[in-house]
Amino acid sequence: MYENASMFIKPKDKIGLIGLNGRGKSTLLKLINGEYSLDAGSISKSNECTIGFLNQDLLSYQTEDSILTVAMGAFKEVVDIERQIENIIAKLETEYSDQLVEKLTKLQEKYEQMDGYTMQSKAEEILEGIGFTTADLHRPLKEFSGGWRMRVMLAKLLLEKPSLLMLDEPTNHLDLPSIEWVESYLRNYDGAVMVVSHDRQFLDNVITKTVEVTQEQLFTYEGNYSFYLKEKELRQEIQQGAFENQQAKIRQTERFITRFKAKASKARQVQSRVKALEKIDLIEEVVDDTAAVNFRFRFKQQPGRFICTLKDVSKSYGSLEILKHTSISIERGDKIALVGANGKGKSTLLRIVAGTESVEGERSMGYNVIQAFFAQHQLESLHVENEILDELKQAGSGKTEQELRGVLGCFLFTDEDQFKKIKVLSGGEKSRVALAKTLISEANFLLLDEPTNHLDFISENILIQALQQYAGSFIVVSHNRYFVSQIANKIWYIENKQIKEYPGTYEEYEYWRKKNDASEPLAKKVEPIVPKKEQPVKATNTDEKKLKVLQKELKQLEEKIENLEAQKKQIEDEMAKPEVYSNFEKLKQAQDSFNGLNTELEQATERWSVLVEDLG
Repeated sequence: MYENASMFIKPKDKIGLIGLNGRGKSTLLKLINGEYSLDAGSISKSNECTIGFLNQDLLSYQTEDSILTVAMGAFKEVVDIERQIENIIAKLETEYSDQLVEKLTKLQEKYEQMDGYTMQSKAEEILEGIGFTTADLHRPLKEFSGGWRMRVMLAKLLLEKPSLLMLDEPTNHLDLPSIEWVESYLRNYDGAVMVVSHDRQFLDNVITKTVEVTQEQLFTYEGNYSFYLKEKELRQEIQQGAFENQQAKIRQTERFITRFKAKASKARQVQSRVKALEKIDLIEEVVDDTAAVNFRFRFKQQPGRFICTLKDVSKSYGSLEILKHTSISIERGDKIALVGANGKGKSTLLRIVAGTESVEGERSMGYNVIQAFFAQHQLESLHVENEILDELKQAGSGKTEQELRGVLGCFLFTDEDQFKKIKVLSGGEKSRVALAKTLISEANFLLLDEPTNHLDFISENILIQALQQYAGSFIVVSHNRYFVSQIANKIWYIENKQIKEYPGTYEEYEYWRKKNDASEPLAKKVEPIVPKKEQPVKATNTDEKKLKVLQKELKQLEEKIENLEAQKKQIEDEMAKPEVYSNFEKLKQAQDSFNGLNTELEQATERWSVLVEDLG
């Protein structure tokens, strides 16, 4: 995992630990925390150093205690003093003595010195800062899901204020407002911070030093993630230049040895060069760890203008209202990011659009829409005994084995990896398989719920490229700001139980939101564009006749297109016959017929698109 690796952590360092999945980032944190032992070398720390470690193992922790009580476990000594004070006060009611009063006075002084009177307010402030409501604070920890329990453990660690705070993927279970709050807290944290994260904007906003885990070594860069990218590119240019120069010298030396090894007069020089080659400290060639996606998305059919329309939709769970009489539409070509705080109903809205969640009001899917849904729980639906390639074959995409292997290559599964069983894969690898299955489904509308969870930077970059090349429409729920900024052309958010839309990129939305928040006390808030509810219009007899004519023409066109495609396929088969492609006259006739059919098919398809849009 590591070979002669070294690093040094200063008292107020803010370090981002980065590297591909499986390279040992979490292992390093556990080594520092003393959970794993070293094979060689040492880890030294000062006597005053305390360590707080947030890792995914804490997800399983449960208790009947309230989340406020769990968080206040950070003040164990202060809580113990508080209990002693309560016991003495109770005892004084029946057994008054000067000794008890003196003991009480000393304990109260110590309690005040240790900020005992403010510890509860501090715990409440941090818990509410990372997303809990005031009403949540006295609920038992066991009532919360794993992600929310992880937030409680994060709050406890922040309250403990260790000398070194180590966080393993802290943003996986936080929404955007909570991520921004944690960023602000960590920037001003008085101790050292070491964080493993695949959220590059979080790293840019928090860290001042980047440590890359690669080639069994730790490479330090004195800056945030953006600085690391630029500095690494420069280092690689220098390294590649040195590698090429060294290789040129090695080839020159080898040619000298080959040319003169049989000459006795050159024996000493030859032997000298052989020894020099044996002692040379080889420079590694730069390995390009970026990956490019280059495969075409094919649809069985193009959808109409509208993908999905929600009209006067309401959704509630008992007394909890999520949506109330709200309307919105998704149009062909929309790349929508659904953002905002947890608990507002983002995943519920995604399921409503997908049609898997019951709803009051009207939900209608557009013409020829084929959808595919990706969510983290679908990783469990992968067939664990299947090999990766077989899993994709069973997705029913119609792609050849060679095409599927090309897709897997784009998702970082090399030739040998493609024959691994699903059951031996890591969480990130399973995510890549499930995403590949979603993207090859030939769907023209994708619904993606937190697709970047468990993905490293390279895998995330692959998904970004794939979605940028995707010609269909999609809606994605994500708290990863960099990811959203690269793929979305519209932003949705839920406010006051209404679905609202910002018609622009995430950077534009963020600028608008911050400007709006800053100016709200001074001026009336300007609302973004929200589709207006359509007023019902009474149809006339003329309208009804026109509608029937258009519907009839659409049906006839679909039959014509199907017939033309069949004729085109027949001519293609004819042209493939040896007796045709070897006979110039027959081939020319077939080619002319093919071109004529193709033109007619294009005209019919264009008219079909116009009709579909007119019919809505």
